[in-house]
Amino acid sequence: MPCTTLLVGRDASADGSPLVARTEDSSNGTFDPKRVVVVQPEDQPRTYTSVIGRRTIELPEEPLRYTAIPNALPDEGVWACAGINAANVAMSATETITSNPRVLGADPLVERHGDQPGGFGEEDFVTLVLPYLRSAREGVERLGALLAEHGTYEMNGIAFSDAEDIWWLETVGGHHWIARRVPEDRYVTMPNQLGIDSFDLDDAEGPGRDHLASPDLREFVREHHLDLTLRDDSASEAAVFNPRDAFGSHSAHDHVYNTPRAWYMQRTLNPTSEDWDSGRPGASPHSDTLPWSRRPERLLTIEDVKDVLSSHFQGTVFDPYSSRGTEAERRAFRPIGINRHNALPILQIRPDHPEASRALQWISYASNPFNTLIPMFTNVEEAPTYLGTTTGTVSTDSFYWASRMIAALADAHFAETIPLIERYQLEALALGHAAVHAADEAAAGAGSTEDVPALLAAANTRIAERIREATDALLGSVLFTASNRMTNRFSLSDQ
Repeated sequence: MPCTTLLVGRDASADGSPLVARTEDSSNGTFDPKRVVVVQPEDQPRTYTSVIGRRTIELPEEPLRYTAIPNALPDEGVWACAGINAANVAMSATETITSNPRVLGADPLVERHGDQPGGFGEEDFVTLVLPYLRSAREGVERLGALLAEHGTYEMNGIAFSDAEDIWWLETVGGHHWIARRVPEDRYVTMPNQLGIDSFDLDDAEGPGRDHLASPDLREFVREHHLDLTLRDDSASEAAVFNPRDAFGSHSAHDHVYNTPRAWYMQRTLNPTSEDWDSGRPGASPHSDTLPWSRRPERLLTIEDVKDVLSSHFQGTVFDPYSSRGTEAERRAFRPIGINRHNALPILQIRPDHPEASRALQWISYASNPFNTLIPMFTNVEEAPTYLGTTTGTVSTDSFYWASRMIAALADAHFAETIPLIERYQLEALALGHAAVHAADEAAAGAGSTEDVPALLAAANTRIAERIREATDALLGSVLFTASNRMTNRFSLSDQ
């Protein structure tokens, strides 16, 4: 599925939380309403059949409770988007990534044909993996085993995190995979393109400190001549190679749809590290060598992550809302903050907080330039009503539908409404941070850890309702502005 992922090894909070953030964007011409749920162990299936692949699998007993952001209309499956389980392990769902004919010929995707089932994909992975994890590394290992046995019908990029680590996994063809641990002092930008640009097979086959992979990856690469690194005769094969060259793509489509997003994210988070407008290889929107990870120029925050994943090439000629540049330039690239966002979860595991209140899932819906985040503690029995009751019927009782209405109304009147949007975003994020601080204090003063989930659930409801009030007020203001700007307006009124 189209999306953009940003991983931050450690954020600016006091305890240096790893952050996993991924926009789930629907395909062109479709919009998938989303809701937040808490899946209890008794509600987790023991036999699972995918809707798209029609593949059936038996699942382990004793799953953990976990959060998820499934489609509100389950006609195409669960599509759980992202979540955090009761062991404070987080998982994003699939970012669809690129490949090339050499890889897909060597290990074809497992597609459904008639009565022959296909492999698993984005629809399935959170449900199949997240309830059974005690660490991020276990997530890589469990998903890797499922890929080897059942295969996938698409190329996938998936993140796992816990209080210590973030691991990023990319599939290679139908059954193979690689994974890298995100360094603590770096961030990773992923725009629907296979991204890992250096991989150490010796580490993957040995201690696995920073690299993990299919057990037969070295043989697979050798047999199919996938390593494109130029070497002298004395080093015809080496452990370290570039997976982006071996397994990925460098197409004209990438230079319109993918690489400009990585360029803009890195331009925003490292503004003085490169001459971003020089067109120099490695620093241009068309570059195939933008690094998979960079060290930011300062510590990053939740707000930095939200801003980057809401961006539309501001400050450049490629901004569709700007008067700069030509019409062709303003429509040249696919924005990060696009109209067809379904949801943005930012998954935060706070290592220095008690396990009972360690995990937060910040959530926004619909088009990111016009929405805001609501924080939700995940050690709870159910999600707040405002986040969890989305249906197929448009209603301001749903944060999803209210956010989509605001975006659709504001987009046509961007200059007039963006000051209202920005004030709302500032107010809502301040309310969110204050609510988290208050809930942390309440949890710290709880009589026992058994009392904490109820305290956190009440805090989730309070902040959701406060932001609901702000969202309703913004919708009213944007509606008033848009109504006054209608084409059939006439300035003369009755005497």
